[in-house]
Amino acid sequence: MNIATIVDHQYIGKSFRDIAGAPVSAIKGVSAADAKMLHHAFGINTVRDLANLNFVKWAAALVTLADEETLTAEEKAKEELLDEAVEMTFPASDPISVDAGITRIEVAPDKVDAHTDHQRAGQQETPEEAAAREAGAKA
Repeated sequence: MNIATIVDHQYIGKSFRDIAGAPVSAIKGVSAADAKMLHHAFGINTVRDLANLNFVKWAAALVTLADEETLTAEEKAKEELLDEAVEMTFPASDPISVDAGITRIEVAPDKVDAHTDHQRAGQQETPEEAAAREAGAKA
């Protein structure tokens, strides 16, 4: 971590122990007037005092727990109902949208040529061929 981003320039290069014992105004963004208000409201004089303030610890703990908290049963049910409603409105079988990222285009298979299929559709006789076959059979 670059300590210069969180402490005033006069504390750059000092040990962490020195910074912890420094006035609260050593923290970048905390003015001398802010430090006076913290002293007046909470008796805070140093960075260590601020870090050890129970209100700060409780707030940090609550935020950490809130970030890890899972949905309640009611919130989970509402979320599932919303998911189902969206699926009913926009089913997964809908065609892809124009702006969707298409990764594969399927092409219909070639149609079988009728003259080579198993029903021998290409070998049908013309009327002249049928008449000639019948004449040959009678002879």
